[in-house]
Formats: sequence, C-alpha cells, structure tokens
Amino acid sequence: MLELKHLKKYYHVGDTITKALDDVSVAFRKQEFVAILGPSGSGKTTLLNNIGGLDVYDSGDLIIKGKSTKEFKASDWDAYRNNSVGFIFQSYNLIGHLGIIDNVELGMTLSGVSTSEKKERAITALKRVGLEEHMYKKTNQLSGGQMQRVAIARAIANDPEILLCDEPTGALDTETSQEIMQIIKDLSKERLVIMVTHNPELADQYADRIIRFADGKIQSDTDAYDEQEENQTFSLKKTKMTYWTALKLSFTNIRTKKGRTFLTAFASSIGIIGIAIVLALSNGFQKQIDKTQSNTLAQYPVTISQMASSQNGADSGQKKEHFSKDKAVTAETSEADKAQHTNKISQKYVNYVKKLNPKYSKNIGYTYTTGMNLLRHVNGKVKPVQFSNQNQKNANGPDVSSMMANSVGVGVSSYPTDNNGKVSFLHKHYKVMAGQFPSKPTDVVLVINKDNSTNINGLKNLGFDVKNGQKINFNKIVGTTVKAVNNDTYYTQRMGMYLPSNNYKSMYDNSSNKTLRVAGVLRVKSANEENILAPGFVYSDRLTKEMVDQNADSKIVKAQKASSRNVLTGQTLTGSTAKDQVINALGGSKMPASIMIYPNTFQNKDKVLSYLDGYNKGKSKADKIIYTDMAGSVSKLTGGLMNAITYVLIAFAAISLITSMIMISIITYTSVLERTKEIGVLKALGARKKDITRVFDAETAILGVASGVIGIVIAWLATFPINAVIKNLTNLNNVAQLSLVAAVILIIISTVLTIIGGHIPARMASKKDAATALRSE
Repeated sequence: MLELKHLKKYYHVGDTITKALDDVSVAFRKQEFVAILGPSGSGKTTLLNNIGGLDVYDSGDLIIKGKSTKEFKASDWDAYRNNSVGFIFQSYNLIGHLGIIDNVELGMTLSGVSTSEKKERAITALKRVGLEEHMYKKTNQLSGGQMQRVAIARAIANDPEILLCDEPTGALDTETSQEIMQIIKDLSKERLVIMVTHNPELADQYADRIIRFADGKIQSDTDAYDEQEENQTFSLKKTKMTYWTALKLSFTNIRTKKGRTFLTAFASSIGIIGIAIVLALSNGFQKQIDKTQSNTLAQYPVTISQMASSQNGADSGQKKEHFSKDKAVTAETSEADKAQHTNKISQKYVNYVKKLNPKYSKNIGYTYTTGMNLLRHVNGKVKPVQFSNQNQKNANGPDVSSMMANSVGVGVSSYPTDNNGKVSFLHKHYKVMAGQFPSKPTDVVLVINKDNSTNINGLKNLGFDVKNGQKINFNKIVGTTVKAVNNDTYYTQRMGMYLPSNNYKSMYDNSSNKTLRVAGVLRVKSANEENILAPGFVYSDRLTKEMVDQNADSKIVKAQKASSRNVLTGQTLTGSTAKDQVINALGGSKMPASIMIYPNTFQNKDKVLSYLDGYNKGKSKADKIIYTDMAGSVSKLTGGLMNAITYVLIAFAAISLITSMIMISIITYTSVLERTKEIGVLKALGARKKDITRVFDAETAILGVASGVIGIVIAWLATFPINAVIKNLTNLNNVAQLSLVAAVILIIISTVLTIIGGHIPARMASKKDAATALRSE
C-alpha cells in the first residue's frame, strides 16, 4: 500500500502556482491502473511528482508500506525512486548522447546491477516493447513512438513497484498512442500504474480507477480504497554511480561535440604549453650548465698542496669589516699572509684520500716535483731533453708556472688514472686527433689547443726543431720515443759534486732505462670545453710515482740528504725548505707535492669536501690539511640562477593556466545548462547529488587530461624549431628537452586544475530540483 497524507504546500507547475492538496487522503492498490484526470495545468503533475518523491522534502508525511518518509534524507528519496518507481515522460527524456541500450541500462547502473545482467535485462525490456530490431540504433534515428517505447523499457528494466506516466501519449499520433497505452495497460497487471492525463477518453478506455482533480482538490474517485493497516517490510537499497560510469557518460557526451571539445581542450592547454616549453628549456639549459660545471670541475679540482690558504676549504671564513672613525693607520699582517698554511701531507693522509668512495670521485691525481732524466736520439745524436713548457734560455730558477699549476690543479702536466689504472679522465674530456689514448704509465701524449696549436717550448724542450707558427704533421710526433734514466746511471760524482755523465750514448743504451713513447695527440671534445691539462706533453701520474720509487734511494739523493750544500751546484742551502726542494727535484720524496681530486659530478663535490673535512676533526690547526676549492666560486654563481629564471617563467605561464581553469568553469557551467534535462532524468532514476557532481567532474577530468596531453604534444613538437633557432643563435645542440616525468606531472596538474575549475558548476548541477530540471527546455 502507498498512502499520501496531509500535503500542505504551494507548488510551482510550469509558470503558475497551484494551490496545494488540502487534507487529502489517497491510497492505491498494489496492482491497478489509476488515471489521475484533471484539466491541463492543474495540480495533477504536482501529485505525480510527490508520489515519485521528486518534490517532497518538507511538504508533509508520505507513508510507504507503513514507513513514514518524514525523516527521509535526499539520498533516501534517490534510493526510493531507483528501487520502487519507474517514470514514463511525455517528452521521452532520453539522453541523446547515449545509445538505446545504455539509456535503458542507466537505472540499473545506479542500482549496482552487474554488467552482464544489466545488458540482459535491458535487451529483454526492449524486446518486450517491440524494439528488438532497433535496439542498436541511435536515439535520433527513432520515431516518436519508438522513443517512447525506449522510455517504457527504461522505466520497467529495474522492475519498479510503481510506474508513473506523465501524459505518455501527449506527443504521439492516435495510432501510436493506442499501441503505447496497450503496453502500459499490460504492465499494470504486474505493478501499480499511475497515469496523469487531461484526456478523459484514455482514462475511460484503459484505467481501472479514475481520480478527477479540479482546483487542486480531488473531485471524484471511481474506486476509492479503504485504508487498512498492513504489516509490510520496507527497505531501501542505496544507489551509487561508479566513477567508470560517470566517465562513460561524460565521454559519450563529449564525443558528440568533438569540435567544441577539441577547441576547449586546446584553449585550456595553452598554459600547459607555456609551462612545458619553459621546463623543456630549463631542463636543457640546466644540462648545459651541468656539463659546463663538470668541465669546470675538471679544470678546478679540489687540490691539496703542500702550501695552502686557510681561506679555502676547512677554516674558511670572511672577516666582517666596518668603517673606522680613527685618524690613524693600523699596521697588521695581511689576511693573505695570515692565511698561509703548510700542509703536512703524510702517508696516512694519502691512504685516507685513496679510501674516498669512487662514486664521488674515481679520478685522483698525484703530482711530484721530481725531475726526470730524459734522453732522446735526435738527428743521429743522443741529447738530454725534458717535459717542460718553460723557456730554457730565460730560465732562472724553478718553473714558477708549473709550481702554481700544482698548487691549484690548473694547467698541470700530469693526468690522473682511476683506481683500475684506466685513463677515464682523458676519455671523458678529450678525443684522439692522431695515435691513441695512453694504455700504460710509459705512454705520453701531446695536448693541443682547439686551433691545433701547442706550446712551442714543450716541442723544443723535447728536441723538436721548430719555429714560431710552424706546422708539424701529427705523424712526426706520434711514436717519438724517449729514454728515462735513473739517477745512479745519469749522475756521477766528480770534484765533490754530482754531475750528469758526458757519455749520453752509453746512458741511452742502459738496460735499466724506461722507454717512454708519445702515444697520441689529444684535443678537447667540444667547443664549450677548455683545456684541462697544460698544452704540451703530458704524462701519467703513475709514471712520476714509478720514477720516485726508482730514485728515492739513489746515491745522489742520499748524498743530498746528508749535505747542507746543493750537491749539484755546491751552493749552501739556507733552511730546510730549500734543501727539501732539491731532494724532491731529485726524486727523493715519496710524498706527493699535491693531490688533485676530480669529483664525478658537481653535487658530489660537496661530499668530497665533507669527506676531507672528516680528516681534520679533532686536530689542531697546525695538523689540519687545508684544500683549495676554486670550483666553489663557480657553484655559488650558477647554483640557483637557472632555478630562479625557471620559477619566474613558470609563474608567468601559470597565469594562462589559471585563465584556462576559469574557462573550464565557464564551459562546465554551459554544459550544465545544456544538460539540465539529463540531470532531471538521472535524478528521476535515483542518481544522488554526488553522482550528478561525479558526472560533471568526470567530464572536466577528461577535458583536463585531453588539454594536458595536447599541451605536452604541442610543446614537444615545438622543441624541434626552438632547438633549431637556438642552434643557429648559440651553437648549442638540443637545448629544449622535455622530460617524461615533467610531462606526466603537467598532465596531472592540468587534470586537477580543470576538475577544481569545473567542480563548482558541477555542485550547482547536483542541487537542481529534478522536477524543475525535467520541465526545462
């Protein structure tokens, strides 16, 4: 039994206000055809809406199977319409962008019916109304009568207890009207059918019971029901629309408006395009900066030399200065002089450095100030030669430029080898112009500048007869051999001093000599790189280590250690430093003059410095080892520059993204207006507010993904002409590089922002009154 009681309210019907039903008590049997008959525009539609739960919120107390609906929530009414009521509308109210079967399935979808069962029941319902041959057509391919049959199939597919028909034949011709009415009459044998109409002929011909209305009041009832108390159970199965269903509804709707959808997605993608191009350029330029920084690291390694400044590395700091008001000059030691620090490089420290994690730096170079006794066969004669870029005619004392290079690690003449003895350092920064990369410690290479020039002194000192500007074929240099002679063979004691032997030929042929060979000619790989090693002949740090091991216990070294005079010149040596310099030059010290650490990446440099600082913990100032980090200044200059530029450009591009979000809101609102009747149908079928919201959120999500994908594709395509222009302007290759991670993140951002932009219109749609929505045009 369904009972309607005490409805006291004014209702809007079309453009008129009809007086509410006053103290009316109407009850309906479970299986009968009831026709509610009244003049057009009367309160009959209002009654129908209330029975269907479309307009009932605070209008009174509706009793359903003995259960009061006074405390019903909106979601309870949604479930009630879905579980118990089927609607047949005068104007069909089919959803045009859905197929016929999808229209019929919609109510069952909200009920949570499985896909297979849902389709089976939909096909059965369509067959029952005579649409077996038309069920796979589109709704716009059907006649009016066929569309009404689809509406009937949709109404009965979920097996409702009540079928509400609002002028079901009002838009049909006479013949079709009779066919539809016969179908509805047959359905009344299984369930309660309530039809509202202003056509008395239909009511008399098909209805079991006719209730006439006038002026908002019941005038007559042909078969009034005697109210009886019945013990009946009543429960509601809550409705729920899945996200997949919402996506499907939105996608099929969008698919019917391909042109507008594409233009909307394209317009919305402008912000994404801007940000994507900025990120692509930022990513590419950052890689260029990283590459440049990597090259800078190679030129300016972390260097530990015997003399260092405490203003670098550990103990570094800046003195805070202020303007003095005194009228006098204060004499004090300069900061540079105070900063001078003598590093006591010991075997313990060398071993500590060797334990540095190769992930941070696999190339560590060791330089020794030892000289090498070299002989070369030149034009039929053996003559002494040397690896040096110093002009020997103007030489007056030690090679200052070489000493400076060793102290800062810039322009040195020895290249590092990694822990495996490989020359990965050379492979990383140089390419072979002739010959090959060195493969053993005795291999020497000639380093040339980008224009193929090299230090003329380096060539002359190795015995090549060249003039300034003269060109020498690579093949005349590659393969050149030099003999490295040990101290005991090279020096002889005469007149209380040690002097080179005059018999160069005999020394050259000594079996204990090492044969050094020029293996190749090397040049930096790219135009953006600078020479890391000094132009000229360079050799492995392992070669100098072998020479030191060979000469450390030689006679001349022992004699120099025991004498206060220079055993080569006879001059008196003042202080221990001068004596140590001579001993080192003779290969008498196994401690390196400097250690150069080449970090693998700019980021790993900090880990290298942290590791070196760990050695100084707990030590006095005098015992600390101070390093020089010239690359640190470069890092400070470039560290945050690219990020700052990127953030500023993204901020400007984000403005267009916000504009796109506002546009999505407008488009969604327009879609809400266009689909108002669809909203009414969904609510009539039992869709909840959140389901309606979900449908429009799904639509904006699809637009968001589409705009994101379009934006990424366009931005990616734009990188090709952008790279071509940058190549012509700067000679930099492949600068604009859009990473996959950035692309995915931007698509997600696009989707989230469009959902946010469309959510308010979606919420507005969910709050629309179903009956009002169904009456919209």
